Amino acid sequence: MARTSQLLHTQREPAPLRPAATVLLLRDGPDGIEVLMTRRSMTASFAPGAYVFPGGGIDSADAQAHSMAHRRAKQSDLHLTQAIAAIRESFEELGVLFARHADGRWADNADIATINRQAPPDTSFYAQCQHQGLTLAADQVFVLAHWITDRDLPRRFDVPFLVAQMPEGQTPVADESEQFEPVWVRPADALSRHANGDFFIVFPTIRTLQRLTAFALVQDVLQACAVNDEPLWTSCPRAGWLAGNEARYMEHEAPFGELALVTPDGQIHHHLDWQTEGPVPLLKNLQRLTAPNPGVMTGPGTNSYLLGDPNTGYIAIDPGPADVDHLKRIWRAAGGHIRMIVCTHSHPDHSPGARPLQALCTHKPPILGMASRPTSRANSQFVPDRELEDGEKLVLQGTGPDGDITHTLRTVHTPGHAANHLCLVLEEDGLLFSGDHVLNGSTTVIDPPDGHMGDYLASLDKLATACEADGIEFILPAHGHVLGFAHQAITQLRAHRLRREAKIAAAMQAMPQGSLQEWVEKAYDDVPPRLWPVAARSLQAHVDHIREQALACEP
Repeated sequence: MARTSQLLHTQREPAPLRPAATVLLLRDGPDGIEVLMTRRSMTASFAPGAYVFPGGGIDSADAQAHSMAHRRAKQSDLHLTQAIAAIRESFEELGVLFARHADGRWADNADIATINRQAPPDTSFYAQCQHQGLTLAADQVFVLAHWITDRDLPRRFDVPFLVAQMPEGQTPVADESEQFEPVWVRPADALSRHANGDFFIVFPTIRTLQRLTAFALVQDVLQACAVNDEPLWTSCPRAGWLAGNEARYMEHEAPFGELALVTPDGQIHHHLDWQTEGPVPLLKNLQRLTAPNPGVMTGPGTNSYLLGDPNTGYIAIDPGPADVDHLKRIWRAAGGHIRMIVCTHSHPDHSPGARPLQALCTHKPPILGMASRPTSRANSQFVPDRELEDGEKLVLQGTGPDGDITHTLRTVHTPGHAANHLCLVLEEDGLLFSGDHVLNGSTTVIDPPDGHMGDYLASLDKLATACEADGIEFILPAHGHVLGFAHQAITQLRAHRLRREAKIAAAMQAMPQGSLQEWVEKAYDDVPPRLWPVAARSLQAHVDHIREQALACEP
């Protein structure tokens, strides 16, 4: 965790969570799955006027009604309570009753007519169902997703999104107090209407509908939910500013980690637009400056980082290309007080700016890193003033108004993308500067001979170990936004590489005399053809690794 003393924004306690349950009532329509949605009252305290799925708060009576509900073998007590609450809410709001008679018959409109949807407190929904000999069909209600309301909102809910197939023969009728205008709609059509501005839906609804578009039949949805009887995804979104508007993101989306680092308590302060005009504060002791060199290989541009503060001085990490204006911005952001310049590796979008940045500084800070190896290309030659060792620590110390402060960078030699590649761990704040070894939004190119797939995978293992040992939560890459869930990101990246290698091995087996181009077309069929020339470089690294492993297994 980043030190609280280094956070940009005053800590605050987000609003407390309230337990609730929402149910997506589904049916198979002539053109695919349809979901039942209703419009919330314009005076509602939460999402007024939005089209939603029926649902509401969970109360103590829901947890006490287990004895009158059917349950699945794997259905936990929590999920049973949530299903019961969803059944009650769908009846109160829409008159839809998930209940059966003792002989297995579903409740019908005649049964529904005998139950008062607005019953007084002394005649509960559950008592009325019991009087009619009905048992709640909670076993037919499955957990699709688990949403936790964003930290910035004043009213927050901890709510499962449940799914169930609409009982045959029943007709939804809105209560006309909380819910209005029940409508059956295909998920894709709801999203299209929302985009056109005539069907307002909120972020969790949008994301849920997007996931539903992948299913052809209601039974497909229910079967997917029944596999583990747990949510298919869980999310507590985060929000920032993009192009002048609020933008929200789930955990798997590129900006999420950056928002978690900069505004951990959910305040909407951080701007996500890429810009090269000045520094972007990430913590009090950390600024990012992005070079104006966007492209296929560099994404929005090369990220240079300034670590430190006016009391300790600064370490400049990856000054980038020799772009005079970019280097002047780095120098100005540090007030000229740069004590060290560190290059993660020698590639031309990372290290050429080191010498001209050094020249701007009065006290000529040392350029640190690892010299390029003989395997590097001609445009990647780099010789530091001093060679860094694996595990070496670079320390900034100073005294400010709040006392002494220290920022410690530890080097981690991570060959693979380049033989002289280094990552850096900011020990006090649990941050990993990953250079090009781990990127946000793409995978790095492994280009032999300086790049080596076996070394790359071993370095990922080394970084995963460091994440666990140092409590590293965030990765600051040389291209793209900050990544969160550092250990998980590295684990997933390694798994992705191995899946790709398995596809390449299969292509090699299917076409043993094939060319690299033929193997690329087969193994990278999920990548746009315009990127195949770049992919061919990593494919060669995978081929080398496959052959090295085969040789190692020979007797």
